[in-house]
Amino acid sequence: MFQMRVCRLIVGMVAVLCVAGFMLQPATAARYKVLVVMSYDETYPFEAEMREGIEAALAEMCEMTYFYMNTKKHFEGGPQKAKEAYALYHELQPDGVIAADDDAQAMFVVPYLKDQLKTPVMFCGVNAEPEKYGYPASNVSGILERGHDRESLALLLQLAPSVKTFGRIVKDTPMSRADVKTVQQDVEAAGLTYIDFNLPATLQEALDLVETYRERCDVLLVSTLQGIPDENGNPMTNRAAIARVVTAFGKPTIGSTLSDVRDGALCAVIQSGQEQGHTAAEMLLKALKGSPVPEIPITRNKFGRRIINVDTMKALSISPKPLVIRNAELVKTEP
Repeated sequence: MFQMRVCRLIVGMVAVLCVAGFMLQPATAARYKVLVVMSYDETYPFEAEMREGIEAALAEMCEMTYFYMNTKKHFEGGPQKAKEAYALYHELQPDGVIAADDDAQAMFVVPYLKDQLKTPVMFCGVNAEPEKYGYPASNVSGILERGHDRESLALLLQLAPSVKTFGRIVKDTPMSRADVKTVQQDVEAAGLTYIDFNLPATLQEALDLVETYRERCDVLLVSTLQGIPDENGNPMTNRAAIARVVTAFGKPTIGSTLSDVRDGALCAVIQSGQEQGHTAAEMLLKALKGSPVPEIPITRNKFGRRIINVDTMKALSISPKPLVIRNAELVKTEP
């Protein structure tokens, strides 16, 4: 009799736990559908970082669908990709949208979503001034991407205080054209002379420019070469293109991303794609939970990380004075 009561008690407890588990399941399941439209492709390092930040903020509460426009490698196909993204939007009927980088704003958000829907849209990785896209809008806000070039130059001057003249090479894109004045102001604020700025269309054009830069510039800023055509017309990865340019220059170079420095640039104070993605995702969550989008102000990135390529430093025979940089330190930068 006692054993039967124990068995019934156990069965009853199991039944209660099963019911409780079933009742709790919806609370942990994805509650929102989110469409994420990335301007570039999955191999672009900054896109991968932004995706990490988005998923860190939304994975427990949202079901994400990613769409890549691939405009770094095939800019001319961007408008068609934007149409496909809009068709996917109608198919999914998402609760919210995240749009990464400038091309997604110009080709997708502005023509199809801005002020035309109630669906909240948050951008990240935007280099142009928000007014270019009519932001903020009734359903659009987000986080701007601002480089830490002034901080990168300050770091470079600690490593190589004798540098005086500065040049820049970056692939010709709307994003790279958007910050020309800002970079020039940062260079002049650091006490350097801004010599030249070029937007090569091919790798060979970039290498030809480097030939002249070697005579005219002490330091070169090189970044965002993803998709630039090689000698055979094939789009290159950012990693391969940066390595070729840095090797050809043979003098101090600074980058703007972790991959730039990993692939040969001397140093940088890098932006965090994770910060971009995470911030946009948190802003979207506020909207999904009821905050009106116009009450969620546009912001900008605040943190950077100092990094140095020691192999490049040795190859350039740079022997700086003692310089202590904590590897895990996040540096808050000025607006």
